[in-house]
This record gives sequence, C-alpha cells and structure tokens, in this order.
Amino acid sequence: MNAPDIAALNTPTIIVFAALAVMSVLAVTVAFFKIFQFARMGVGKTNTAENILNDWLGGQADKAMRDASARKSVLARVLQAVFSGLQARPEDQSFAEELGRQTAIVELSAMTSRMRLLETVVQAAPMLGLLGTVIGMIDAFSTLASTDGAVDPALLASGIWTALTTTAAGLAIALITFFVATWLEGRIEGERQSIEALISAAINGRVDAKSG
Repeated sequence: MNAPDIAALNTPTIIVFAALAVMSVLAVTVAFFKIFQFARMGVGKTNTAENILNDWLGGQADKAMRDASARKSVLARVLQAVFSGLQARPEDQSFAEELGRQTAIVELSAMTSRMRLLETVVQAAPMLGLLGTVIGMIDAFSTLASTDGAVDPALLASGIWTALTTTAAGLAIALITFFVATWLEGRIEGERQSIEALISAAINGRVDAKSG
C-alpha cells in the first residue's frame, strides 16, 4: 500500500504529523547535545580519578593536586575540591566533604540538564500519535457516512491505515527516545555513584586498605 497522500490528509492530522516531526528533531538534538556535553565534561573517566586518588592516599599530595587540576573530568574536579578542603582544614573532614558535595551538585546539575525534554518526548509522542489516529478515524468514518450507496472497503482501509500511521510514528519516536534517555540516565547514575565512592575514599581511605 502506498504512503499516505499528504494533500488528502485533513488539517488536524497534518498538524499532528508536524508536531511529531518537531518532537523527533528535538529528541535527536538533545541526545547529541548530551553526548557531546558528557564528552566535554569528561564523564566516565574513572581510571584517571582512581590514579589521582591513589597518589593522594600514597602520600603524593602535590602530584595528586596537580593532576586533579589538570584533568578535565567530573571526578577530577570533585577530588580537587575535596583535596583543597583537606589541605585548608586538615582537622575538619566535614569541610572537605561539603566542598566535594557542593562541586558534585554543580556537576550533576549540568549533567541532568535538558533530560526533562527527553522524558517529555517519551510521554507525549505516543499520546500525540494516538490523538492523530482518533482524528483520522473520525475523519474516515465521517467521509464514509456521507457517501451514498455501497461503501468501498478499499476507501475504509486506506483511511484507517492513514490514521494509524500517527500512532506508529509516535510509538517509534517514544521508544527510541526512551532507550537513549535510559542510557544517558545510566551514565549519570554511574557518575553519581563514583563521586560518592571517591569522596568517601579521599577522606576516610579505602576500605580494603584499612581491612588489610
């Protein structure tokens, strides 16, 4: 069966298709923006942060501070804040922890920015597609009701098929966006857990080191 004839679609259905197209462009734009943002922020550079932490715990405080200042990553910036607090107030570990957490809040806030847009697309695209289907079905049956004589099954099938394409498009957009958003949220959660572990280890030392 051929694709729907745009000229034959009613105005509300065309508006729905246009809105779905805008949503798909928005989702793609936000997804690429977040990927490049994560790369620029240095998200996921756990090994580098672990090496910096090892230097700090090994007594090489100056080297650890230099490396933390030079490395362009979320974890390195958090460690730098913690190290600065420990050096400024060696007797007050809570100060260093607070500096680390404040830095983490800023970093995580940047990482989670615009994620709400992806969630909106996931929720709105199927509903918008369903709305287009309902409008298309109403239009198809309205046309049939005004037709004199026998109803042409091909005309009915064509109208229903055209109406259902909006739901299919909405579900496809929502599904792809959902997987992308889930992957991005997984990276954010992984970074959050790494931050918590590094702050604790920088202040209190590693658990395995203490137990040994």
